[in-house]
Amino acid sequence: MAVKDYIRERFFPHMWCPGCGHGIVMGGLLRAVDKLGMSKNEIVMASGIGCSSRISGYVDFHTLHTIHGRALAFATGVKMSKPELNLIVPMGDGDALAIGGNHFIHAARRNIDITAIVMNNRIYGMTGGQFSPLSGYGTLGTTAPYTNIDHDFDVAQLAMAAGASFVARTTTYHTQQISDIIRKAILHEGFSVVEVLSQCPTYFGRKNKMGDAVEMMEYYEKNTTPVGSDAKKENPDLIERGIFVQKEIPEYCNEYEKVIERAMKGK
Repeated sequence: MAVKDYIRERFFPHMWCPGCGHGIVMGGLLRAVDKLGMSKNEIVMASGIGCSSRISGYVDFHTLHTIHGRALAFATGVKMSKPELNLIVPMGDGDALAIGGNHFIHAARRNIDITAIVMNNRIYGMTGGQFSPLSGYGTLGTTAPYTNIDHDFDVAQLAMAAGASFVARTTTYHTQQISDIIRKAILHEGFSVVEVLSQCPTYFGRKNKMGDAVEMMEYYEKNTTPVGSDAKKENPDLIERGIFVQKEIPEYCNEYEKVIERAMKGK
């Protein structure tokens, strides 16, 4: 199959703003799936509400476009009933860590075999540019015209602390790394979190004077560094990208099958 075979072309052109990074993320995801040689029938994508969640309408997999913040809950139900399927959940700031934050930490704690892609554009883009849990202290938004005083989550640190067995971060500038990391996340047996820093020039970039899409992507190039690099030691403000955690621990569906076997034997 070719990458284009995984797309529902009838739903194009897409609704993302010019310069939005989410299309780059989708491209990286589709290249990862194509490289794995996966059948469309092997994949289920569950999404919630927001700019990032529109991906589920554009890919030709089994898809669930669900309610805000509950994509991981729906995905958990599918995975528990059909553990042989590959569950992919694209999320934005709110779906992952605001209204969906509780589901996020418990999916990580359980280590259920789901790939969660957190598209971090630091803003609520679909609803008008409100600040989010990922916007960061001192930023501006339509609901923070005199600066935001909320500190942001570090997605990778939060995922690791909650127990995710695969945690990685990359950016829309590093397109090949997106595909490589997502491929490894899908192959990993356990809860996989892939954070992708994705530019929103329409709201976050304009409000915070970060320039257009090209300038925002250049920011990702200049202000990120590979995990464990010497550059991070010299400049602690640099954002690390790459794989933070990749470990093998018991996966939830496999463990649940053992519970069923013990129950059937009456032990």
